[in-house]
Amino acid sequence: MEKTKYFTEAALEAIARHELKNFEPTLVTGDPRVIPIEEMVELYYGLELDYRHIRQHGTILGCTVFDDALLPIWEPEINDYTLMPVKGGTIIIDVTLLKTHNAGRLRFTIAHELAHWLIHQELYVGERIAAAHLKKTSMDENPLVERQANIIATSLLMPKGQVKRAFYAVRNKPNCVELLAKHFGVSNQAMKIFMEAHNMA
Repeated sequence: MEKTKYFTEAALEAIARHELKNFEPTLVTGDPRVIPIEEMVELYYGLELDYRHIRQHGTILGCTVFDDALLPIWEPEINDYTLMPVKGGTIIIDVTLLKTHNAGRLRFTIAHELAHWLIHQELYVGERIAAAHLKKTSMDENPLVERQANIIATSLLMPKGQVKRAFYAVRNKPNCVELLAKHFGVSNQAMKIFMEAHNMA
């Protein structure tokens, strides 16, 4: 596998902003709103979103498939794994994220996997392996690759300029974090971390 390219945080944020502007300029310049990440994945990039039980215990939340491959997928009906043919350009999301109704976690996982597609293709194409988003940090993960994907995912779902604009409208309200989280379709925790990192707390 090729060596991971280094990007500054500002460069990763710029990549996300550029992709948002190309998809729909008003996502960056218009009124702050929820980023339609599913539409972006499917309509703009032409990627396929599929929802499966990726692993028995839900340890993998999502994975990006770069090449046509056979992937082991957990099948609860038979209580075992089966090999499923998957086309390159498919993002698989663990179906439990739909069942738990955790929209923020679901949307972040989709954005995280899209980030892999945007900047990590050269690491995976031809390797017949998928970039996986694990529930918890694992020794098998490449920390730099995962950090890069997290920064892009955050910047896609919470464009800095848009969050700041929305923040000034609700900054004096006691439930400011919750209001902003709902406004951008992310979890309260994700918004709180974002606000603290950008001196909005």
